[in-house]
Amino acid sequence: MDQPATPVIPPRRRAAVAFIFVTVLLDMLAFGIVIPVLPHLVEQLAGGGIAQAAWWVGVFSTVFAIVQFLFSPVQGALSDRFGRRPVILISNFGLAVDFVVLALAPTLWLLFVARIMLGMTAASFSTANAYIADITPAEKRSAAFGVLGSAFGLGFILGPGLGGWLGHIDLRLPFWVAGGLAMCNFLYGFFVLPESLPKERRTARFEPHSAHPFGSLKLLRRYPQVLGLAVVLFLVYLAHFVLQTVFVLYADYRYGWGPQAVGFVLMFVGACDGFVQAVLTGRLTPRFGERRILLAGMLFGIGAFIVMGLAGSGALFLIGVPLVALWGMAGPPIQALMTHQVDPTEQGRLQGAISSLNSFAGIFGPFLFAQVFSLSIAKQSSLHLPGLAFLLSAALLVVGTVIVIRITRHTADLAKNPANDSGCNGIEPLPPQTADSLGPLP
Repeated sequence: MDQPATPVIPPRRRAAVAFIFVTVLLDMLAFGIVIPVLPHLVEQLAGGGIAQAAWWVGVFSTVFAIVQFLFSPVQGALSDRFGRRPVILISNFGLAVDFVVLALAPTLWLLFVARIMLGMTAASFSTANAYIADITPAEKRSAAFGVLGSAFGLGFILGPGLGGWLGHIDLRLPFWVAGGLAMCNFLYGFFVLPESLPKERRTARFEPHSAHPFGSLKLLRRYPQVLGLAVVLFLVYLAHFVLQTVFVLYADYRYGWGPQAVGFVLMFVGACDGFVQAVLTGRLTPRFGERRILLAGMLFGIGAFIVMGLAGSGALFLIGVPLVALWGMAGPPIQALMTHQVDPTEQGRLQGAISSLNSFAGIFGPFLFAQVFSLSIAKQSSLHLPGLAFLLSAALLVVGTVIVIRITRHTADLAKNPANDSGCNGIEPLPPQTADSLGPLP
């Protein structure tokens, strides 16, 4: 029998995956660029010194998280109805406009409005994840989500350093560069990105009652294992905020690390995380299975936070950095296991719900860990334990690990045995050709 001709579609699929990777990378790079300069711009516009600026930065962070919490499900539901491509492109264009507004904002209130708009358009990560779920076979999704996660790490390595250098030249220059990156991403996607969701697999109509964060929880409730994994993912997101909230102050208080030392450590964190997500997750998951990799990642995370919380020296603290990176192996299997359970027509809403969990954690996490750290070093405190916030994160991951063990006990591991992908809850999986059938290029 003659061998079938080599299909011409896979290169398009590879181009689409590359675009999604570049989308996330440029988005993270754009956000990373403004991290070192946004507080100083707020200080300049608010007046009243560092204390006043710190209060406003806290307000900006909370409002940004609330807006993302509200709009991530909206973008996910819109992508289920109208396709992933238009939602991603509109989001990228919106990011470019928002960064330009931030660069030009002459007053604090306009900066605040621009930050709200940025939260609305930055919710495209959920659509990017849904795109990956559309085009990737079930048994390879953990590796795909791992590669996507490496874009976060790479952006985190390059962004803050570049932003600090640009901000030294001009305080508003990083916002112009971030806007330029977002516009380049929009143009790249306009000419390269094909649609991943065929019309026959889209929802019949856009339902506003399900396109909000609390409505998206109804989707999670329909799938018991998905709901359990969502709780685990929320605990993972919440635990992670100890690094964003407390690390800089903790390192200065306990080890005397200044901004330069902290910058080097953050680059080390990003490099380790990028290696784990891009290389280890994809190679280890097919060999050991999603459940084992998930549990191993959670255990590494518990160990990392215990080491960081108890480390009496900076050298011992650094031992926790590779462990934190290995904790990152837990994320892709969680998302992959969740996508196995949900109907292909609801992948966008699922990713919107997942993104909302992250934003919901962002509403409470910074305040929680800041208060715990403050109390743990207060002179009047009966328990002087500077690393208490890190130990709290370890405790959250212990709870998450127990939940994982219970709800995944009888999970069919598609990463090791693709033949088990026979659908769930009566749902048929995507046929093999669908992953590559992305339609014509624009």
